[in-house]
Amino acid sequence: MKYLFYLSFFLFFACTESTPSSSTTSTPDKKQIDFQGHRGARGLYPENSITGLVKALDFPIQTLELDVVVSQDSQLILSHEPWFSHVICQHGDGREILEAEAEELKIMDLDYKDIKAFDCGSRGNLRFPEQNKLKIYKPSFMDAISNVELHCRKTNRTPPHYNVELKSQPAWYDIFTPQPEQFVKLALQEIELLEIADQITLQSFDPAILNEIHRQAPNISTSFLVENTDGLETNLAKLDFTPNIYSPYFKLLNVGAVHAMHKKGMKVIPWTINDPVIIEKLIGIGVDGIITDYPNLVGGLEG
Repeated sequence: MKYLFYLSFFLFFACTESTPSSSTTSTPDKKQIDFQGHRGARGLYPENSITGLVKALDFPIQTLELDVVVSQDSQLILSHEPWFSHVICQHGDGREILEAEAEELKIMDLDYKDIKAFDCGSRGNLRFPEQNKLKIYKPSFMDAISNVELHCRKTNRTPPHYNVELKSQPAWYDIFTPQPEQFVKLALQEIELLEIADQITLQSFDPAILNEIHRQAPNISTSFLVENTDGLETNLAKLDFTPNIYSPYFKLLNVGAVHAMHKKGMKVIPWTINDPVIIEKLIGIGVDGIITDYPNLVGGLEG
């Protein structure tokens, strides 16, 4: 497995075409690149927070990428884990969350009012030293999107698209997350209430979630998140349909892989790239979008 990983990393650079010297928002055929703020603007503000989502819109991104899980009172909650991370969260009174207790603090066991008592921004994130430390809570999807849309109306900004990951895997069913059918049903209900179906892509690493989305709402845009080295054909065989987007870890890509994904009729949007040089290389081999923790990079790249 390690050999395959490093081989893919070598192929990425070995097969990359020369980087164009002009703006990275266009490939030689002037294709528009979908720049996405990862978890809002994780490099600058607490992840999956209303503040981070709104601040990401200060930069010329097209899409806000975020993660959702489900609370006890059946609300979608913005969170990368279906529990409170001991790395970035703490109890509302400032007490540390111990690593041993983190996974016992299940979001699916708590109502939204209880979730809001935890602080997931004051500690910052050691991986992102530039991140502003703010006392924030994990918001509901309804609250987060409503705030973003309101901000856009007030500032006359074009509303963004939303790339929403339904955090799921079979080992989590009925423990940390609902069964796929119920998870997808809840997500689609909130999307309908928010009237954003034409602005949204639903993504997941879990093929069962994607198959369920296609069954319940075949017109919703979907993205298959991939971090394994199983290969394109093996991964697509896990689905009952071809998704709109294939979203692999960026080190798995080379020009041949991008071409193969395009031949299947899918856009290619890799994650998560924070190095301008690598962003240039990926655009040079034909990707359709870039997911980054630093939406402030985009303006500089557009230069």
